[in-house]
Amino acid sequence: MAEEIHEDHGHSVAAWTTVCFLLLASISVSIGVAWGLHPFYYIGGALAVVGVLVGKVLAKMGFGNHHKLDAPPLTAEERSQLESQRAS
Repeated sequence: MAEEIHEDHGHSVAAWTTVCFLLLASISVSIGVAWGLHPFYYIGGALAVVGVLVGKVLAKMGFGNHHKLDAPPLTAEERSQLESQRAS
């Protein structure tokens, strides 16, 4: 089996911070729904908004994914490896 090429999976401080905030937001809203506690709705909604904003700010500060914009061209070996992966 050919080795797969994975350039990026979203492993960054900005991505994980956003995921943590959104996880806490969903837990808060779920508690509010399950037990009828209205303040938890608002707390969850606020956490969701703050989480997205914090993630965007962290990404702008350089803690997001770093993509190579000026990557060198692929070699013949790399090109054939990519074509064989696409074919399978």
